[in-house]
Amino acid sequence: MKKRLLVSIALLAATILTSGGQVTAQETAMPAATVTLHADKPGARVDRRIFSQFAEHLGYGIYGGIWVGPESKIPNTRGYRNDVVAALKALSVPLVRWPGGCFADEYHWREGGGPRGKRPVKINTHWGGVAEPNSFGTHEFMDFAELIGAEAYVSGNVGNGSPAEMAEWVEYMTAPAGTLAQERAKNGRKEPWKLPMFGIGNELWGCGGNMRAEYAADITRRYATFVKAPYGVKILKIASGANSRDYDWTDVMMRVAGKSIDGIGLHYYTHPMRGKVKGSATQFTETDYARTLASTLVMEELLEKHGAIMDKYDPEKRVNLAVDEWGIWTDVEPGTNPGFLYQQNSMRDAIIAALNINLFARHADRVRMTNIAQMVNVLQAMILTRDDKMVLTPTYHVFDMYKPFQDATFLPLELASPWYSRGQWAMPALSAAAVRDRVGIVHIALTNADPNRPMTVTAKLEGVTASMVEGRILTAPSVQSHNDFGSPDVVRPVPFSGATLSQGALTVTLPQHSVAMLTLGQATRN
Repeated sequence: MKKRLLVSIALLAATILTSGGQVTAQETAMPAATVTLHADKPGARVDRRIFSQFAEHLGYGIYGGIWVGPESKIPNTRGYRNDVVAALKALSVPLVRWPGGCFADEYHWREGGGPRGKRPVKINTHWGGVAEPNSFGTHEFMDFAELIGAEAYVSGNVGNGSPAEMAEWVEYMTAPAGTLAQERAKNGRKEPWKLPMFGIGNELWGCGGNMRAEYAADITRRYATFVKAPYGVKILKIASGANSRDYDWTDVMMRVAGKSIDGIGLHYYTHPMRGKVKGSATQFTETDYARTLASTLVMEELLEKHGAIMDKYDPEKRVNLAVDEWGIWTDVEPGTNPGFLYQQNSMRDAIIAALNINLFARHADRVRMTNIAQMVNVLQAMILTRDDKMVLTPTYHVFDMYKPFQDATFLPLELASPWYSRGQWAMPALSAAAVRDRVGIVHIALTNADPNRPMTVTAKLEGVTASMVEGRILTAPSVQSHNDFGSPDVVRPVPFSGATLSQGALTVTLPQHSVAMLTLGQATRN
């Protein structure tokens, strides 16, 4: 039988989700996969910041999503939506990137300071051409980050801002004393904020200035020089990195500015379709689904190749490869402002999130922060809001299931998976990752990307002794299934009983289009 797998070598390299194992095809009704867990060969720490978020002044991402103002009838705390704050606290969000994105390229921090009623109203030239009231500024963001228990990652304006403006903003946020610290106190905050990360611009190759790589690297060195922390405080400086496969950008930035920065960004979005039409977030065919997953798995190539370039200049892996924009980008929901990037979120998006997280975990020695785009009401959001209503998306539930991975130790896997293919698109059906958490418990994440067939997974456990397994699973009637305000629980995790342990081997029956998180432990005797 002639195979219909018209997959290039490059695509194969990008889609094999293994740590040294081989991927094989299965033709049975119940495909089978085998896994060997090497808990005896621990890898890098999976930095909790890999699970970070992104909040930009875009559509209803800030206004209506996070901030409604203290006078709103929507239940709030000092203007922050109570329901959204509670959901994000439950998610253990490690860090939030703000104020953009392209919005940061024209953002002047003083316009978002002082009494809210006296702040200038501007036009958001990037996103929808709507009024920007500046009522959510530095104080509102930094207080919000503290409210949900997250760190702050602020993106500075290199696009049309000056080094002096950037330096003063950093001083305003972090200085324990001085004129700017006094101004901060006058505006309501006496103690300095913690600012562990600061972005030296955003997308300097595009909306941040349309710069050439060489010029951008020189500019980065210049601006980074003036981002100064108080004595005894460290601020990690993140350079504007490459757009997708622009490997020359990474090479130039590392060669010219590598010693001036602590991280370099990477932006990559999954696009469901080719051309100008991206496709619907929920109304898509199986061919669209397969093409979309193949687009997602290009992330493997990007991490490998950008990482290899960074290794050339930084073999000690001091500089973080920060994927500070990623996720699926579809057409907006019908009837919404096209500049607001409001899209639904389906079971397909949950699988996309899990595939990416597994890749980030495998590259945790170099990838120490990522920021999904975005947190609320924009692109692949955690949360959708409408007036006083809120719904948690399938992507939110994936991030919730992966919480044990935060600051855990990566454990390598050897994986032999059946194929999933549709037309010219083909990929391993099984993606997996494993960690040992901070108290020594082993967690195994399994994703079956095949939308049609369940599979049996047999796992050999090396270096770990367990007598019981429990877990949760996220699946739905179809890959198009999603949560909405009238039906918020169509896609939600439930306890999983499809895994058993016998004589040190783990056997799992994994439903089609599903994400499972398993925890290995010892049985408790009564």
